[in-house]
Amino acid sequence: MMRLVFFGTSPFAVPTLQALHASHHEVLAIVTQPDRPAGRGMQLAASPVKKAALALGYTTILQPEKVRRKPFPEELSMLAPDVLVVVSFGQIIPQRVLDGPRYGGINVHASLLPRWRGAAPIHRAIMAGDLETGVATMRMEATLDTGPVFLEARTPITPRDTTLSLEPRLAAAGAAILIQTLDRLEQEPNWQPNPQSETGMTYAALLSREDGFLDPTTESALQLANRVRALTPRPGGVIMLAGKEVKVLEATYALETGPGPYSPGELIAVNKDGIEIATLAGSLRLVTVQPAGKPAMAATAYANGARLKPGDLAARP
Repeated sequence: MMRLVFFGTSPFAVPTLQALHASHHEVLAIVTQPDRPAGRGMQLAASPVKKAALALGYTTILQPEKVRRKPFPEELSMLAPDVLVVVSFGQIIPQRVLDGPRYGGINVHASLLPRWRGAAPIHRAIMAGDLETGVATMRMEATLDTGPVFLEARTPITPRDTTLSLEPRLAAAGAAILIQTLDRLEQEPNWQPNPQSETGMTYAALLSREDGFLDPTTESALQLANRVRALTPRPGGVIMLAGKEVKVLEATYALETGPGPYSPGELIAVNKDGIEIATLAGSLRLVTVQPAGKPAMAATAYANGARLKPGDLAARP
């Protein structure tokens, strides 16, 4: 049995916590981010991991503003865990904290390392048009996602996958290989992970609002469609249609534009299938959109209400 402290915050971490709870390993404490203001009323809200931990009956829940500051390192040392398990926590854990437990820290990361080290690996993989991704367990280092890898699990990225569909699949796979990693370390204490190669390393930068800006004059239809899939459900792709900002929730693409002398950024067609836009290469069809302050709707319905027509302009916000 491994005695562990679990660090996690986002929904991606919840399946791993649930798997640990169902295993024979002992969870000594949960560490998650402090409650933050959320919603229209900006009331303090617990993280998804804290909510899951309370539902599972855990009472030792630590919420340090910064894990490197006192008294947290001392509190952690008093628990004397064998290992730290870290999944989508949201803070960099200093080396002196990682060095405390016998087995250090083990992280579940949602990519096939060294590709997509960083904060947004699922979004970046879809955005880049990757055909495959996965999840890995690695021994943590103070540097970002550079540690050697214990186990990995692979999964294809289908043409219809969005972050909404891919993230739960990877979270479940990550939970499974984390338990496998702990079980094997328990049986083989000297088992060593494989160092990462620097070949093929890419960085998955934290998402910004500008990542959602759709510009048909600088990207192809395929690139724009991938961007929409990557940013579904949040923060969403955004485009200007005839001067008004619209969030794009679903889009498809064609490798060739329709007939007519249309330049990138011009509407080619508005019909029952959606709003078709000429791009740098091919055409992008908006299927589902959400105008500011309104619910999601079919792009056709929006186009009819806004009286869009071929030749109107679509542009980057």
